[in-house]
Amino acid sequence: MSVWDSIVGQQRVVGQLSAIAAGDAKAIAQSWLICGPPGSGRSNIARAFAAALESPDHGLGAEPTRIAAQVLAGTHPDVTVLATDKVTIGIDEVRGLIETAEQTPSTAPWRIIIIEDVDRMLERTTNVLLKEIEEPSPHTIWLLCAPSAQDVLPTIRSRTRIINLAVPSAQAVADFLVAQDHVDRNVAMRAARLAEGHIGVARLYANDDQVMADRDELIVGVLGLERASDAVLLAASLIDNASGQAQADVQRQAEAHKAQFRRINGLGPKDRIPPKLRGAFNAIGKKDVLKRQTTRRSRDVLDRALNSVASIYRDVAVLQNNAEDAVGLINLENRTPITELSAHLTRAGAVQCLEDIATARRRLAGNGNPTLVFEALFCALMAR
Repeated sequence: MSVWDSIVGQQRVVGQLSAIAAGDAKAIAQSWLICGPPGSGRSNIARAFAAALESPDHGLGAEPTRIAAQVLAGTHPDVTVLATDKVTIGIDEVRGLIETAEQTPSTAPWRIIIIEDVDRMLERTTNVLLKEIEEPSPHTIWLLCAPSAQDVLPTIRSRTRIINLAVPSAQAVADFLVAQDHVDRNVAMRAARLAEGHIGVARLYANDDQVMADRDELIVGVLGLERASDAVLLAASLIDNASGQAQADVQRQAEAHKAQFRRINGLGPKDRIPPKLRGAFNAIGKKDVLKRQTTRRSRDVLDRALNSVASIYRDVAVLQNNAEDAVGLINLENRTPITELSAHLTRAGAVQCLEDIATARRRLAGNGNPTLVFEALFCALMAR
């Protein structure tokens, strides 16, 4: 597999970046902004581009070189990735990156700094980064990732080369799931359709029956809302499911990080951790860190739930505008109740439901109580 094999539905961008990595090093821009909607693979693009830039074969080989494999695995000493589980990226974290960026690369042609979700920086933090982006050290490349260029301050945007990613097609996502995860074709097609182009969510649906079942329960619950008590019960079920998914996911990641720590340090699964490494090892599973990660992951699950609810009213609008042949339905399994809802709701009512969902999203982003947010949302949807 090449360094680009994990990239789905971005052939144009892959061709562009692959040619740049293999071209004249003196002509390569040193500050990049990679933009794409959630799930489009912008972080994977950044890592693959970094691997191609650092690899002796520029990522053109059928198999990644040892250097490229290290970059993709996150273990190369000259490639630094800042991924945060916080709401905002802190100013001290960025100052640390700047110190790293000014160092000469130890083994590779470039010192590469990847910042995921650069849109989470406050303005004062962005101002600290600005000078480095404007005048990078001679051997440093910055790869910034954000949902769109508009999510980044103009001062940063104007000083970077912008790469825009497309939303992968359902067919491309399904092909990826079949090839990479060996998922059954029918399961892959359904997961890709329900994920609406989000590769990570599609992978989750295809590989976790419980997550898929939770989504099915949510859709049926929203379509069956009749009384305020239904809204309260559905909200409670959703919050419980989100908490369970988040805890399980964070625990899996912690175990994976511990296993990786052992491999990197030449330790077997049952070997005792040497005293000098014990602090770093124990930090992986610290309660406060896991709690913060679980809270953040729970919000991600709830945000995904809002996308699922919105897909109902997207399908309603599709039916109301006789556009099913052109764009299809997302929730095909629920076509009958959605058809009934499309006859009951006015077009303005369907739009208002989508606005209600957007309001709930803003309240969650503002740290609103999730239970109250979803109770209010489900009551509003029921009243339309």
